[in-house]
Amino acid sequence: MTTTLNRLDLNLLRVFDAVMEERSVLRASQRICLSQSAVSHALARLREVLGDELFIRTPNGMQPTARALTMAPLVRQAWQSLETAVGAPKFEPDKATRRFTIAVSDFVTIVMVPRLLSLLRQEAPLIDLVIRPDSTTDLAEQIDLGHIDAAIGTFSHKATRFRSQALFACDDVLIAKSSRHLGKLSLAALSKLPIAAVSLHGEHNAFVEGFVSERGLSRRSEMYDRPALENALSASGQSARIVVSLPHFLALPSLLEQSELAAIVPRPLASSMARTQPLTVHELPYNTSSVDVSVLWHERLTNDAAQQWLLSLLSRATEHLSDRAAERCPGRVPPLSDLRLNKRAAIDCRLSP
Repeated sequence: MTTTLNRLDLNLLRVFDAVMEERSVLRASQRICLSQSAVSHALARLREVLGDELFIRTPNGMQPTARALTMAPLVRQAWQSLETAVGAPKFEPDKATRRFTIAVSDFVTIVMVPRLLSLLRQEAPLIDLVIRPDSTTDLAEQIDLGHIDAAIGTFSHKATRFRSQALFACDDVLIAKSSRHLGKLSLAALSKLPIAAVSLHGEHNAFVEGFVSERGLSRRSEMYDRPALENALSASGQSARIVVSLPHFLALPSLLEQSELAAIVPRPLASSMARTQPLTVHELPYNTSSVDVSVLWHERLTNDAAQQWLLSLLSRATEHLSDRAAERCPGRVPPLSDLRLNKRAAIDCRLSP
């Protein structure tokens, strides 16, 4: 059997399958885009290798021998398996029953995951999602090992084995409990505020300029533009007081409600929190950098159909974060229903600098 397979050109089986289906050398040649002579030559070679006539020419067409009839279903099945193996794999999300694991901060969880779950319910009800914190110190290793399908964050450097795609960009704002009535902030007023900020990884031995680096991946740790804050205040002879540095955002609403603290946070998160909490959003009296939030994955997954679908899903789940026009209004962010009813408020918001 091994000797026969070593002598066999798989293209001969393709010809055999076509003749078996068509029972005609002419129609088989047209089906597989070969000349009649090429089909006849291929059949002759296959007869020699297998030691069987395979097809007998009759007035009613090419009639298969007993050996050919035995071979036909097995060859058809094998050929279909080969086509599946070398063809582009298909991913049908509405039928798929797999699990994706993504690493995100609680900031991204709050502003993206509700929409992501809504899309999953509509398009892929059998797919499960595992959310892991991106603050884990072995994130790069977990991606390398295939334990994480995608990570979402801000990356300043990545090794060539990683790929990334921008999802949205955001800058900083300040939030405080609504009863404080801070009004329009000045640098002098800001310098007197006790401020809470978030640093995802705490004190880390690879922590440099707001980023933590490991295994060829540098990702943002300080979740506010500290250099912009310090430079703006030092230029006016003042300094900021970061009273508390937290490893996550979830505790901020209760801390702000129970104290005189204010917090510097990403704009999309401030908008989301102010819709459900008694918080006021304030524009900072200095310009902060706009940082790109991206999805990152291992290069080995780039051509995987399921991974491509996941990346598309994450992109659609963050589309609303790309339009920041309605978020640039200072003060309490109104509910979406109020924006629909109050056209003037929506117009003022779009026109604000």
